[in-house]
Amino acid sequence: MLYQAAPGEDCSEQLERGRIVQFARCPIDLPTAAEQEFLRNGLAAHLKRKNVSYYPDADRVTGLQASEGAAARVRQILRAHSARVREFLQGAMPEFTAGWRIGTSSYRPLEEKGRDLSAHASNELVHVDAGAYGATHGDRILRFFVNLNPSSDRIWISKGTFADLLGRHGAEAGIASGDLQASLPERAYRGLLRAAGRAFPMLRVIESSPYDRRMRRFHNWMKDTPAFQEGPSERLSFPPFSAWMVLTDGVSHACIAGQHALVDTFLVPLRNCKLPAPFHLLSGARA
Repeated sequence: MLYQAAPGEDCSEQLERGRIVQFARCPIDLPTAAEQEFLRNGLAAHLKRKNVSYYPDADRVTGLQASEGAAARVRQILRAHSARVREFLQGAMPEFTAGWRIGTSSYRPLEEKGRDLSAHASNELVHVDAGAYGATHGDRILRFFVNLNPSSDRIWISKGTFADLLGRHGAEAGIASGDLQASLPERAYRGLLRAAGRAFPMLRVIESSPYDRRMRRFHNWMKDTPAFQEGPSERLSFPPFSAWMVLTDGVSHACIAGQHALVDTFLVPLRNCKLPAPFHLLSGARA
């Protein structure tokens, strides 16, 4: 499942094949030592949510209850990191990233192991991602991770690709394959939301689609089904200052241990994909 990549290598095919592309050392410059120290030790008293997220479109940070000076410093750190990740990925995979939508650049400051969260909010339960920033309509969710912990690995487990899991568990989860065309009223409503979303970006999160509802159903079934969670998994370790990227809608995953990570999210247009994606499989195509 892991694919060891060289910096600058076009790994789009590996991503589409359901591989987790790993870099033994993060291929981009990281925040400075002082900035890392600030993220790891300077934010604890200011956390409002489990993640601190920078939204490039709005140039704002969420998840903090901090002074303007502290918030501005976090915004500057994450803004610069987001720009470096984008430049690296666009340079390495220009066709795959063409026309993509830029999502958040987030810092995950808390230890993942043993957190008392609801099943649907927990990162410790295996799942595939669904509905990043509202409806994706089949566009792929690409995430780029960096383990910013200087001394401990970040530990994931996986139960395989979306295609494998749909074949094994789709019927049990009540996931039907077939037409994903939205109804006329839904298409009209979607148009209104998109128009309003240009002025108020957060409105995008309430948009939906037949594809996204089907994906969310499978996501929730995975997290709500103890027998699925207790089944065999592959364990994956990401050492300090390593990086990895994966299409998280196409590869099941859970983070069962680790603290201090940077996570950048992008929506890659489905039209850029050359291999069957979850949208195609849910439409009834063969893997």
